[in-house]
Amino acid sequence: LLFAMGLGTTITFASSHWLLAWMGLEINTLAILPLMCQSHHPRAVEATIKYFLTQATAAAMLLFASITNAWITGQWNLEFMSYSLPTTLVTVALALKIGLAPLHAWMPEVLQGLDLTTGLILSTWQKLAPFCLLLQINPSNTSLLLILGLASTFVGGWGGLNQNQLRKILAYSSIAHLGWMILVLQFFPSLTLLTLLMYFVMTFSLFISFKVNNSTTINSLSMSWSKTPIISSMVPFILLSLGGLPPLSGFMPKWLILQELTKQSLAPLATLAALSALLSLYFYLRISYAMTLTMSPNTLLNALPWRLPSNQHTLPLAITT
Repeated sequence: LLFAMGLGTTITFASSHWLLAWMGLEINTLAILPLMCQSHHPRAVEATIKYFLTQATAAAMLLFASITNAWITGQWNLEFMSYSLPTTLVTVALALKIGLAPLHAWMPEVLQGLDLTTGLILSTWQKLAPFCLLLQINPSNTSLLLILGLASTFVGGWGGLNQNQLRKILAYSSIAHLGWMILVLQFFPSLTLLTLLMYFVMTFSLFISFKVNNSTTINSLSMSWSKTPIISSMVPFILLSLGGLPPLSGFMPKWLILQELTKQSLAPLATLAALSALLSLYFYLRISYAMTLTMSPNTLLNALPWRLPSNQHTLPLAITT
């Protein structure tokens, strides 16, 4: 299944024909569905069905837009999207596929039903193929992308504020980061790619460290100082990097994006985006506070809870951190 998932993404990467790109996205979706419901938990099954419905809707929209484009222009190439109707439709369909606001509502729900490994695949690898298409069609409709990007940064900030579930918080943080990437997509595509790679590295290390701790709520994180002291002292750095604080690497893409937006004389937009980063910084701070500064209420005499040794490979975690 993982091989088929990789194959679908690679087909989309390599295609210059709309039908082939659509087929790659479909293979990708169909391959991850069994991985999502492998636990047979009712929530996992529900999340899988929600994911399937949204992805099928987006794929149908994409197919419709490409057929419309072929009908108007008489060719199927990705690069020649000269008419505004098919281009807009494709942009909206891809936004639904990666979960940009206001088409984001499936993302936290789906991620909440999955285990952390599949959630990691969903929030990193599954974004690659639609992003590749978005970079290739070079959308002419600038205001649509800016609206999508700004709405995503704000929804990603506001949605995560009141959450207690780590996976939902990660979903909202994913929406916010994708919003940042979309804001700068049409002005500086390579910067979008850089932001995407940075986001992948940070999300990967965060997911794996939560998996080592075996924690899915903020409350269960307060046990982590006794389980994995080194990880729980490193994770706040990853979190603040995701929030975009200056000495850390997550600050670089945000700084460059704001600089590029002000160069394009979109200073009010850049200000709004920077303010929305404060919203998401708040819940990253909440998680790091819960991890490092709070102790779990212990009624026992000993501070260390009894636990089985984790059989996780910590090498990828160490590298990404």
